[in-house]
Amino acid sequence: MRVQLSAIVAFTITSALGLGSAWGQSQQPSTQATQTTQKKPDWKDRAEYDLVQSALSEKDPQKKLDLLDQWKTKYPETDFKEMRLEAYIEAYKDLQQPAKMLATAKDLMDLNPKNLKALYWLSVLSINPNQTTPDALDLAQKAATRLLAAEKPAGITDDQWAQTQSQMAVVAHHTLAWVYTQRKDYPNTEKEVTAELKANPRDSEAVYWMAGALRAQAEADKKPDLIPQALFYYARAAAYDGPGSFDAARRKTLEGWLQKAYTDYHGDDADGFQALLALAKTSVFPPDGFTILTSEEAQAAKLKALQAKDPALAMWVRIKEGLTGPDGQTYFNSGVKDAIVPPETDPAFHAKVISMEPARAPKTVRVSVEDGKTVDAILVFETPLARPAEPGTAITFHGTVTSFTKQPFTVTFEVEKKNLTGWPAAPRPTVHHTKKPE
Repeated sequence: MRVQLSAIVAFTITSALGLGSAWGQSQQPSTQATQTTQKKPDWKDRAEYDLVQSALSEKDPQKKLDLLDQWKTKYPETDFKEMRLEAYIEAYKDLQQPAKMLATAKDLMDLNPKNLKALYWLSVLSINPNQTTPDALDLAQKAATRLLAAEKPAGITDDQWAQTQSQMAVVAHHTLAWVYTQRKDYPNTEKEVTAELKANPRDSEAVYWMAGALRAQAEADKKPDLIPQALFYYARAAAYDGPGSFDAARRKTLEGWLQKAYTDYHGDDADGFQALLALAKTSVFPPDGFTILTSEEAQAAKLKALQAKDPALAMWVRIKEGLTGPDGQTYFNSGVKDAIVPPETDPAFHAKVISMEPARAPKTVRVSVEDGKTVDAILVFETPLARPAEPGTAITFHGTVTSFTKQPFTVTFEVEKKNLTGWPAAPRPTVHHTKKPE
């Protein structure tokens, strides 16, 4: 788990969970109890008191564990079982034995279902790929749910409790998000991650779970409208590099995967991808109205804008899409073959000359309509043009479509000279003047 909240257990070793109060109330062993008040926890004898004092003051975790084992062996029944289990958890934590911490926390919750130390560590330690059985997930859910509903212990101020509650809520929502993710209950994963990120926007692990939950629903439940949201959260996990982020290597790997997913969905758009990363880096949630167009929607939007700017080029793009599509031959036979394109009443195609043949009086001219560099149209004239044109010369034309090729993409036109503009004019004939006799 990426959320480091050791501060929330600061009170669990003292008065918040009764350990400090137990010591305060029972500084010396006593065998007396009043009949008018409830019996307070007390030591069996002075030896138990001294043994526990030694255990809890011991700095070496292994020696502390040995002393706790002695306490458990010599005094299996004690008024301080809850304290002992808490101390065991601390010793196992210092010895880096999470499995024993988890088992002990379960025993502690069984002893006291409201013990915050037990609920906290059960919540934290349950997030483990090896803890995904139904029973393990049920236990994690129970602990996290109880942590959210925890009541303020005696001995801490309202301000301290408010801060502690806020931190515990982050842990609890994170654990519940994990539980629902493992159960493939993705709507509830969304709910819990959202609650956590509102309090802790720096948790990239939770962001990644959110992305996966949205993606799974989009694929399994046929909800394509969730894909842009999923891509945003993947972008957040890949781009955010502050506290709680993934390491640089994982972010780089995720960004590479995301770029392919973005391109598959939206189309090749390097600027758009970088804009997505920049947005997600500074915002944990997508803004209102956020979306990413599909490749079809993006192409349609580009074509609409192009139609307003250059209707002839927009027509060219539509023709190219039709001819290079899976039904290109059908589109050609039924749509453009033997047609004058563009119609003579519409604006002509703009193109740049690439090459021609023959060189001096060309009948075939190769031009570029779309980008001004790549040959994509071949203009054929019935009679030769009077003179050549320099490569790069800008022309306009209407022509009758006669054939096409998909790879490389070219369309062949028969063009009448009257439908060609921009071609260099024929040289004027030389006039020889005869001198009149005097």
